[in-house]
Amino acid sequence: MITKVVELLLTAEIYNSNENLNEDDIPKDIRKILYNNGGIRRPLVIRESMIKEFNVTEKDLKKLPFIDLNKFNKQLKITSIELAAKWMAKNGIELIKKNPVLAYYFENYDSLNVSYEEAKRLNEPKYCDTEWLKNVLNEMMKDESTAEMLSLVRVFAPEEIYEDFSEVVLEDYQIEEIKKIEVAIEEREWLKKVGLRDIGKLLFIGPPGTGKTTTAKALSRRLRLPLVEVKLSMITSQFLGETSKNIEKVFEIAKRLSPCILFIDEFDYVAKTRTSDEHAAVKRAVNTLLKAIDEISLVEHGVLLIAATNHPSLLDSAVWRRFDKIVEFPEPSETVRRRIFEITLSRIPGEYDIDELVRLTEGFTGAEVKLVVREAVLSALVKGRKNLFMEDLVKAVNDVRKRLRLKYSY
Repeated sequence: MITKVVELLLTAEIYNSNENLNEDDIPKDIRKILYNNGGIRRPLVIRESMIKEFNVTEKDLKKLPFIDLNKFNKQLKITSIELAAKWMAKNGIELIKKNPVLAYYFENYDSLNVSYEEAKRLNEPKYCDTEWLKNVLNEMMKDESTAEMLSLVRVFAPEEIYEDFSEVVLEDYQIEEIKKIEVAIEEREWLKKVGLRDIGKLLFIGPPGTGKTTTAKALSRRLRLPLVEVKLSMITSQFLGETSKNIEKVFEIAKRLSPCILFIDEFDYVAKTRTSDEHAAVKRAVNTLLKAIDEISLVEHGVLLIAATNHPSLLDSAVWRRFDKIVEFPEPSETVRRRIFEITLSRIPGEYDIDELVRLTEGFTGAEVKLVVREAVLSALVKGRKNLFMEDLVKAVNDVRKRLRLKYSY
């Protein structure tokens, strides 16, 4: 692992000498080392404690004439960048190609065929890091009003999201809308240049369990954007005047965490149709929400707004006009249910008829289909089995259906 040590030291040396390089140029694994040792600030200082995970001894270091270990402060430094670069070019070409800082330095070495832009593309930006997000949130917590608001929202780094987009089953038209958002993020500067700023406001509508929240979370991981999740019921204060302030603060938090996804669940909780007999503060909260939506943009602010509701009929008509795309999440079709079964059962040994399971789960949501598999697996485990039989799954279908009847009978 001596190559990783040289990469770390050479990265620090080159980064310190080039002000036009920024934190996004430092590879994710090196950023994590730096975060855990005081953060990322110029000049980057590498100490002996920071290379422990590489299992490199002092004897190993002495074999390299361009590395100096200061016994007093335990600091490691490159004594000759030319010698270190020559050694790295010979022993660590694959690391160079994936490290934007090194690629920037080595790009002019014709024999290496290294591209800074390609290395930059392969490297995840700093806002993907849990540590970066924690640092930003800690700074925001110093503001008392922001700290109070942060206690009512959930903020996730992309690497903290478990939902994988490859396992989210969507209809073709839903996937098409996702692709448009991906392109919009990639081409933000061009869209801004041509004046198309009102892009990136999606409204997800559909019954519970059809994948609205799962899709929003999986998008965070796929697009490598932090996720700010808020349920409007959580920020609706018993003191109606506070609700408007809370709404403003949520949007302010999203802008400060930009680029990110702001996911607002239970959207109908505040954005309901305004009626003449409503309390003035309720109308004011709706108007505040509308204004906040107007004043946020994926192109301008780097915030992708996704709102979700199970009750679209309750929404004020003015709300609908604020979203450039309405994405419907209906009860899943046969094709979607089949794909959910295929994915959820793919790692579970057993004998079962997926076509029959699709037929038996007519009217089930995606969440209920997954619940069938979960119940079948747990029942089999209770019986001492890790493989499934068709009867396990059929019984689970019947149990879930019975549970649904109970749910709707009260």
